[in-house]
Amino acid sequence: QLSVLTVACEQTEVLLFDPISSRHIKTLTEAHEDCVNNIRFLDNRLFATCSDDTTIALWDLRKLNSKVCSLHGHASWVKNIEYDTNTRLLVTSGFDGNVITWDTNRFTEDGCPHKKFFHTRYLMRMRLTPDCSKMLISTSSGYLLILHDLDLTQSLEVGSYRMLRARRTPLSSGQITSSVWSSRLTGTPRQGNDSSKIHPHREGLSPRNSLEVLTPEIPGERDRGNCITSLQLHPKGWATLIRCSSNMDDQEWTCVYEFQEGAPTRPLVSPRCSLRLTHYIEEANVGRGYIKELCFSPDGRLICSPYGYGVRLLAFDEHCGELADCLPVQTSCLREIRSIYSHSDVVLTTKFSPTHCQLASGCLSGRVALYQPKF
Repeated sequence: QLSVLTVACEQTEVLLFDPISSRHIKTLTEAHEDCVNNIRFLDNRLFATCSDDTTIALWDLRKLNSKVCSLHGHASWVKNIEYDTNTRLLVTSGFDGNVITWDTNRFTEDGCPHKKFFHTRYLMRMRLTPDCSKMLISTSSGYLLILHDLDLTQSLEVGSYRMLRARRTPLSSGQITSSVWSSRLTGTPRQGNDSSKIHPHREGLSPRNSLEVLTPEIPGERDRGNCITSLQLHPKGWATLIRCSSNMDDQEWTCVYEFQEGAPTRPLVSPRCSLRLTHYIEEANVGRGYIKELCFSPDGRLICSPYGYGVRLLAFDEHCGELADCLPVQTSCLREIRSIYSHSDVVLTTKFSPTHCQLASGCLSGRVALYQPKF
């Protein structure tokens, strides 16, 4: 089975490497007409790229001389690609505020059927949980949106922007909390007549696409807004990982929020919300204005975070324990396991290999570094 590392580049290119030998395999020199932002594999051979040229492209590893097809539907820069393995729908988001679903089962050279699933202002990043039961959306205005019991076959019209303009509630104590305000809304389906979607609070019914709007509290940011720039999910679906910067652009933070499902097991913020801040750490705040993408290791025990001209490996405790075994009663700092400085410019992206004991990082000047642990 071929193992490939794909790299999205600012200058319209996609680079392909053999991660074992570090050999450069191929360069797609004109993959798009503008910056390439994200790459997502759909299976072992088919992958998708998205770009500031407002398009998404499908590629086949067996025939890289041309695209399988180009997908048109966004009106601005496309920044994020997800894939729902249940429905085999490709899901993209862009700075036009739209989340669009694409039926890749029915693609042709001219594209594939698509529809707008969701829209919100200030959209930055969109992610699906590993089981595709939730969609998380981060915004430049500091809000985190969660769509629970996700059904991508319905298109939503959520017009209650009053909630997104709600003022934060002051904290009553000095304890750092996951959220100071939350609310459940329900999107109205454009199609279908499923009453459980239209009337989510009817007794005994669980609403599909129930929307929760959170303002995650950030350490040091109690009196100021923040921009959530990077958003990742724990590989076992236990938590979400964000990178955020203050609106003053003078501080950056990495924060881990545990998903709280079912009956509460510890004292909660009032009103009840789905996320609780468990761990955090302050970042270097180098390279202001650039988005730094962090990541979880495949087992979820480590976090790799861009830190100036290098990366930091962070853990929940000094033994690199599982998050489920390291949940603190009160919010605690992430532990720095190791720092690696191997770049000559600001590191913007990091990624663990899903199959090998390997880590990759990329910096602003275009250099890609591969790391393997020494035993």
